[in-house]
Amino acid sequence: MTIEIGDKVTASYKTGRYVGEVIDLKPKLDKAVVKILAVLAHPRQGDLHAPNQVDVQFFHERKALAYTEKALVPLSSIKPFEDEVPEYHFSLIKSIKDQMAKLVNDDSDYAKLSYQTLENLLKEYEKKME
Repeated sequence: MTIEIGDKVTASYKTGRYVGEVIDLKPKLDKAVVKILAVLAHPRQGDLHAPNQVDVQFFHERKALAYTEKALVPLSSIKPFEDEVPEYHFSLIKSIKDQMAKLVNDDSDYAKLSYQTLENLLKEYEKKME
């Protein structure tokens, strides 16, 4: 698979998944610079190094990458994207609600804290859309 500048791709970045456009290639790093166009999966909440844990030094609130934000992404996490690119704000709200739906019936402390954090982020995202 060859990725070229201008290609629409899906890209994983930390725990989120995005649709973006490749705007630069860094072959020596085996990475590409991707301009974010939509959110497919909202980043998971909490500490990346202690997934599903609440007894950590700091439980991180993880926001999605912003519209047109640039991310340096490993080529191994990039795949071609053939569909129509969804509108950013619609995709952002959908992705966070999808993640909340997965947590709502989970009674673990991690799920409860993640849900609460996502609720706060959803309010913040919706407020920015007003």
